[in-house]
Amino acid sequence: MFGKRKIAPVLSPSKTVEGFVGGGALATLCGAALYRITPFGFGAALGMSFAIVLAGFIGGLVLSAVKRSLGAKDWGSMLAGHGGMLDRVDSICFAAPVFFHLVRFVYV
Repeated sequence: MFGKRKIAPVLSPSKTVEGFVGGGALATLCGAALYRITPFGFGAALGMSFAIVLAGFIGGLVLSAVKRSLGAKDWGSMLAGHGGMLDRVDSICFAAPVFFHLVRFVYV
């Protein structure tokens, strides 16, 4: 039903356009909905959420490319069926610095 069009079939065959749009929109709206517990207005929270979601997605693709260039199928098997530990934190590797700098430059 959903998830027919691959967004990056060579780098990450399980990522789809529909998953990116749906997951990205939902994550962005959830992040923006939390604006009341932050020092930011709704617009700033929405923009920051979108940037962080986008950075996380790009982080997943970049580290998938690194993994494939090294010829490693899985970075480990700590979590069965999930491709290893790095696959759990690859998005955070890119999203955390974006979060830090956005908070630093928007709030301070």
